Amino acid sequence: MPVVLTLHTTGMAVLVGASWVLDLRLLGINRNVPLSAYRWVFRAVAIGLVVNLITGVLLFMKNATTWGTALPFLMKMLFVVASAATILPIRKYVLNSGAGPSDISSNARLLAVASIVTWSAAVTAGRLLAYLVP
Repeated sequence: MPVVLTLHTTGMAVLVGASWVLDLRLLGINRNVPLSAYRWVFRAVAIGLVVNLITGVLLFMKNATTWGTALPFLMKMLFVVASAATILPIRKYVLNSGAGPSDISSNARLLAVASIVTWSAAVTAGRLLAYLVP
């Protein structure tokens, strides 16, 4: 199980880290770089998501009866779904943006904030599983 947990952690780092890179760009960090330069983020997010789905199912199977009803796990899943729901509209926004630096819409900024908050909450709830669920 240590290998699975390590892969899950690595997948999460890739997924959340890449997502945050784009979210921070949408919030104004590194404005001089065009959004089109961040298209690589979606491949990294997809890879991290696939790794986490596979390893997450394996980790869940180990403690399914306990985690399936544990509030931290249910909250983690809620936050993961909410986080993933921000990816598609952000992707559409980035792929439809021009090659030059552009003004970011307020909706895109709101999605970026929602993404940062929900990914942070998902990671925190996942860590709490180790401490709050026997």
